[in-house]
Amino acid sequence: MTGPISPQETVERVLALSRADGCVVRVIEHSETNLRWANSTVTTNGEMRSRELAVVSVVNGATGAAVGTALRSAVGVDDLEDLVRASERAARDGGPADDAAPLVEPLADHPGSAGWDDGPATTSVDVFATFAPALGEAFARSRAAGQLLFGFAEHVTSTTYLGSSTGLRLRHDQPTGQVELSAKSDDRSRSAWVGVGTRDFTDVDVTALDAGLVRRLGWAERRIDLDAGRYETILPPAAVADLMTLLYVFASDARQNDEGRGAFSRAGGGSRIGDRLTDLPITMRSDPTEPGLQCSPFVTAAATSFVASVFDNGLPVAPTRWLTGGVLTELVRTRSWADRTGGTPAPMVDNLVFESDGATATEADLVASTDRGLLLTCLTYIRPVDLQTMLLTGLTRDGVYLVEGGEVVGAVNNFRFNESPVQLLDRIVEVGRTERCLGRDINEYFTRTAMPALRVADFNMSTVSKAS
Repeated sequence: MTGPISPQETVERVLALSRADGCVVRVIEHSETNLRWANSTVTTNGEMRSRELAVVSVVNGATGAAVGTALRSAVGVDDLEDLVRASERAARDGGPADDAAPLVEPLADHPGSAGWDDGPATTSVDVFATFAPALGEAFARSRAAGQLLFGFAEHVTSTTYLGSSTGLRLRHDQPTGQVELSAKSDDRSRSAWVGVGTRDFTDVDVTALDAGLVRRLGWAERRIDLDAGRYETILPPAAVADLMTLLYVFASDARQNDEGRGAFSRAGGGSRIGDRLTDLPITMRSDPTEPGLQCSPFVTAAATSFVASVFDNGLPVAPTRWLTGGVLTELVRTRSWADRTGGTPAPMVDNLVFESDGATATEADLVASTDRGLLLTCLTYIRPVDLQTMLLTGLTRDGVYLVEGGEVVGAVNNFRFNESPVQLLDRIVEVGRTERCLGRDINEYFTRTAMPALRVADFNMSTVSKAS
């Protein structure tokens, strides 16, 4: 195998090799650096580089267009033809694509059309220049207090090059950083977790993260056992991010809802677009230019899923309001489904913002306004139970606290919960201010979120959990 060639040349060579009726090529160059620590000591750090190449071939037939994808990493020049032919065979072996549509044509002002000739963005350990010393100070504090810090920080820059037989040549740089930091008492009986997303680590306040862990470990010095049941519950932004992102990813497909198979399907047919889901002035929206949460301004899809179509590669992504003033106003819609239903294409955007007009309360303010209830840290191991109602189950972890008279009075046992974020929207008692956050359960594939803390009624803690 010969050595690698530039991503731009890879795109051009693949398109030249293609014998299909249509072809889309996606090259993603990844550059990654990370730090990991345990027992208040850095354990590993490193840098990595990798490349992904996806070739999508469209073959027209008597009964419609068929599509096939071949996806590999570490592909040299001599491997390109084999990859192209594999994609074409996959298309010929498949039946007509249900989501078939003409490949996207370039626009005069196509988002992502600038910078095609530039090399891929890279990162290095230098991104931790201010973060690492602050982390060292937190290590010293934890050792002095008889506590231990665990966690990791990573930064990835991914540069996507997208080309097609219609003439598309698009490029996007995506920096993604995150920190997960856990603290444990020296006897391991108490634990707490915090996480944060970032683009470049210049906005990560290690001192504030560490102070939050110290406060939660202090709350946990008193232990209170509670039975399962329904409790008024304060969900911090991280927990709200997990629940609402899962709602966005798994329940927002227009087709499944139009066909009566979704959580936003209307009894008797069609979707619930136009229905009020909550009396509060809540908006959920996505915008590829959202400050701090910037993401790809065009669709990139190596395979068709219920929220994306390979035929839509390169389709511009626009700011979209999914929920406006408490009313469901839009669902994710491919061009194919929009053509069938007379709707407007609405691609999924790789970020999500939840906000309420005029909300300024902090998490501490929500605690102060709670007579008796629970304060969570985060949710983990979340799994769908019923997608038609968006019923989810999962576990609490690293700190559930009892609030009485507006104050945290101690830590309680963990629970398994069973809840639907659709139904939770109608049980929100109070909304806090929106802030950049990192969901713990979904951060491997969705990190760009801004959420408020919420106080909700009757959160269903279905059983007591022994998880620690």
